[in-house]
Amino acid sequence: MRRREFLKQTSWIGPVAAAVLVGGCKSTQYAHILKSDDIDLVGSHQAGSAVWNPLVDEAVAKLLSRCPDVHATRFETPDGQVVPNMPAGPATVCFIGIENKSAEEMVDFKDQLYERIDSQINGNGGFRSVSRRMVDVALHETALRPDSLYIPENRDVFAAHLGRAGSPINYLLYARITSGTTERNDTTQRDYLLTLEMVDLESGEYIKESATIRKGYHDSRAGKWWNYGPFKQADG
Repeated sequence: MRRREFLKQTSWIGPVAAAVLVGGCKSTQYAHILKSDDIDLVGSHQAGSAVWNPLVDEAVAKLLSRCPDVHATRFETPDGQVVPNMPAGPATVCFIGIENKSAEEMVDFKDQLYERIDSQINGNGGFRSVSRRMVDVALHETALRPDSLYIPENRDVFAAHLGRAGSPINYLLYARITSGTTERNDTTQRDYLLTLEMVDLESGEYIKESATIRKGYHDSRAGKWWNYGPFKQADG
């Protein structure tokens, strides 16, 4: 009897202890340093390093391979005076920024992608880029928006401002991220597209290159096999 009463009185201890342990596990986080050859983590809900880094690497490589890398730099002041050409050398690229038109918020990845693209331009011997701080100041002082630089007159004003600041430019570079989403029951496929557009400041002509990655999102581990397995079930 005493044993039965004891068990009845202490029966609440097990559930409470389990709840405490589970609650403690939820607040615990572990971490480790990734090695250079470790694969990137594939995000379960949105794009991450495994998507953005390969897109940047491919798009930048394709774009720079098509652009002439040696220019004689020139610019015109607002009063119509043309500054004499500087010696030919690496083409100077003014990276305006990244426009996100995808279905996802990029949070901290937007600035990281900017730096990755900018670093790859500078890492190519035929090109060099203008400091982002100088670009931001030039846009502010000329009261121009990035998309307004497609107008030739605005482009000349912007280039002249950078030229007087000691950074004459040859190209304007724009980056845009878009996405397309396909849904099938509990599975979602999202196609990510990074487009780079390089505008020649002197001629106004542009070169455009892009890279794409497709990613599937599933509500179970079997979702990948079920939709993209050997029998190609995703087609219907």
